[in-house]
Amino acid sequence: MASKLDAEVLIVGGGPVGLFMALCLARLGIACQVLERTTAPTDHSRAIGVHPPSLERLELLGLAQAFVREGVRVARGHLFVGGRVLGTLEFATCAPPYPFVLTLPQTRTEALLRARLQALAPGALRCGFEVTGLTQGARGVALRGLERGDPKTLRAAFVVAADGKRSLVRRLLGVPFRGGPYPDTYLMGDTHDTTRLGTDAALYFTRAGLVESFPLPGGVRRWVVKTPTLLKGASPELLERLVWERVSERAEAHTNTMLSAFGVQRFTAARFVKGRVCLVGDAAHVLSPIGGQGMNLGWLGAWTLAEALQEALRGDAAGLARYDHLHRRAARLATWRATFNTLMGRATPLDGLRNALAWTILHTPLRATFARVFTMRGL
Repeated sequence: MASKLDAEVLIVGGGPVGLFMALCLARLGIACQVLERTTAPTDHSRAIGVHPPSLERLELLGLAQAFVREGVRVARGHLFVGGRVLGTLEFATCAPPYPFVLTLPQTRTEALLRARLQALAPGALRCGFEVTGLTQGARGVALRGLERGDPKTLRAAFVVAADGKRSLVRRLLGVPFRGGPYPDTYLMGDTHDTTRLGTDAALYFTRAGLVESFPLPGGVRRWVVKTPTLLKGASPELLERLVWERVSERAEAHTNTMLSAFGVQRFTAARFVKGRVCLVGDAAHVLSPIGGQGMNLGWLGAWTLAEALQEALRGDAAGLARYDHLHRRAARLATWRATFNTLMGRATPLDGLRNALAWTILHTPLRATFARVFTMRGL
């Protein structure tokens, strides 16, 4: 591995976590390149929640104002049971300067991250690069791949895998990915907002299962409906019918801009660091999306990993061991929180006990603690 390095760090995957990782490294003056397999940005809104700890780090990256300017500030969420408000969770009790959860479609999140990366490190994002193999040595890593069809080998001191749940890099390393699916399935869609909720979020406990509702920019509302099975091929009309039957709100089919049926899973890599290759984001951990922690957990991990890589580039590997230990702990805690959120959304014969627990959380001093937990404090 004596050949000249193409970058100090190569990042495989140019989604929101890979781009954020690159920005963290650029902030520290570390030369990096992002290798993204696709050639065009995503057009799917997918992840929408940006939690306060992420906004604090985006501020240090020079991006928080742009995010807040484009997004919707959700300062509270209502829980409805039987058509009535059981309680309200206020995020105003959380620490400033971001006492809210921001919602912004992933398309805009990635666009803002890309633009900032281009400003800080022009040319760092290389689209159309598909990694096919890697070789580790004592002083670096060689990545083999195809760049828009042409064979290419790149070399770096370290590699970060941010290439998602099906991470090729993780498989090449032989790192086990332990976990499995939950039995829960959902139908999700974005439609014109006809509710009177404004910028508030809403959760509905119904006999047929959970319904979630979140505001998005441009007068759009995200609906997530628990379903008895995975409804592949579902139509916007089905989403409209399910929302109306359960909560008497209109998710008008003719205004639908995104529709997705999905199941939920939980997986954690057996280790987040192997030699000179590190895992981050969904390559390292996959959570239930109920609660909106996944992308944010990836960002928090990237922030910690960037500082660890700075130490490692100076010859001190202790930071990488610390990242592996502390972020796997954070992933376990986030997985537990996501599992709790998922379980609370199930309709069971014990709904009365679940509702009593929810009332206790929302009407006692536990409410402030739960607001901190929901907004990802303590990870």
